[in-house]
Amino acid sequence: MSVEVQEIPCREGHLGLLTLNAPDTLNALTEPMVEQAQAALDRWATDRRICLVLLQGAGDRAFCAGGNIRQLYQGLACGDTDAAARFFTREYRLDYSLHRYPKPVLGIGHGIVMGGGLGLLSACRYRLITPDVTLAMPEIAIGLFPDVGASWFLNRLPGRLGLFMGLTGARLNVSDALRVGLADLALLPEDRPALLDALREQRWTGDAAADDNRLFRLLNQMHAPDYRALPDSHLERHEQAIARLSAGTELPEIVEHLLASAPDSDWWQDCIDTLRAGCPVTAWLVWSQLKKAQQMSLKAIFRMELAMALTCCRRPDLPEGIRARLIDRDQTPVWSYASVAEVPTEVVAAHFVPEWDDQTDPMRLQDLG
Repeated sequence: MSVEVQEIPCREGHLGLLTLNAPDTLNALTEPMVEQAQAALDRWATDRRICLVLLQGAGDRAFCAGGNIRQLYQGLACGDTDAAARFFTREYRLDYSLHRYPKPVLGIGHGIVMGGGLGLLSACRYRLITPDVTLAMPEIAIGLFPDVGASWFLNRLPGRLGLFMGLTGARLNVSDALRVGLADLALLPEDRPALLDALREQRWTGDAAADDNRLFRLLNQMHAPDYRALPDSHLERHEQAIARLSAGTELPEIVEHLLASAPDSDWWQDCIDTLRAGCPVTAWLVWSQLKKAQQMSLKAIFRMELAMALTCCRRPDLPEGIRARLIDRDQTPVWSYASVAEVPTEVVAAHFVPEWDDQTDPMRLQDLG
C-alpha cells in the first residue's frame, strides 16, 4: 500500500497512524494515495476508539515532495484534463479534512516537505519537523501556483514573506520554519520512536478537548534538540531585504526590484534565479490569490484554488513547465508570456472563475462541516 494505515492501541484509546509509503518517489502524492488517506480519516473521524492521528512519511529523504507531477503530465500532454481535475479535487478535500479534523492531528515532517507535502503538514494541528527539513512552495518553476491551501497559510506569515515564497520558491530550513511559524517544534530523528512510545503510554479519553490538552503537554515535555545547534536561519539574515523589496502595490515593480537586487548569499541567488526563470502567469496568480484570500474562509480558499488549478490544467504553461523541469530536463520552458509585464489581466482573471455553485461543488466541502 502506498499509504500504510495502522490502528495502534495505547494504554487507553487508539492512535491512528498514517504513513505515506512511496519513498522511491519521495512520497509524492498520487490519486490512490489521496484516496487511501481520505478513507482512513473519514472512518476514524467517527470511530470512538481512535482518539488522535499521526501523519508521517516513510524513508529517509522526504515527508512528501508534493503531487506526483510526472503522472499529472501524462494526462495533460495528451489533452486529458479529467484525471488532473480529479486529483486536485481529491487532494484539496484531503487537506481541508485535516484542517477541520475533529480529533488532534500530529504531523512529523522530515527531509523534503514541498508543495502538497507542505499543504499536508500545514493542515495538522501540531507540526513537528526534524533538523534536516527543507520546506518550499516551488510551483512557479513549473507554471502552477502555491495551492493546497497556501492562500491560507502563506498569508499568515509575517510581512510579505508569503508573497516572496510564492514568487521565488524560497527553500526554508528548520530554523526558518520555526522562526515564522510554519512548524511548532523541532524533533530529533532518533527521538521519533520515543515519541511514539510516549503516545502509546497515554490514556486517551476520546474527548477531543481533553486529548488535545494531553497531547499539548506531552509534546512540550519531550526532549528538544539544542536549538543553538540548528542551522542558521536564512530568513533572519534576509527578512529586512525581503520586506523592503516586496513592498509596493504593483507586482511588476516588485519583481523588477527583486531581480535587480545584489545577491549576498547562495540562498538569495537561488531565490532570484528561480523567480527569473519562473512562469510570469504564476507570479500574477500568487499576487492575486494572496490578495483575494485575505477576507476569505478556508472553504472559500480551497474552492478558489480548485478553480485556479483547473484553469492551469487547460493552459499551456503547466505541461510545458513539467516537461522542461522533469521530463526532457532541458530547464528552458517556453512560457506563454515572456515577462510579468506582458501578462494580460483577463488571463489572470480567468483563473478565478469557478464552474460550479454551492449545489454542484465538486469538492463537496459542505459535507465536512
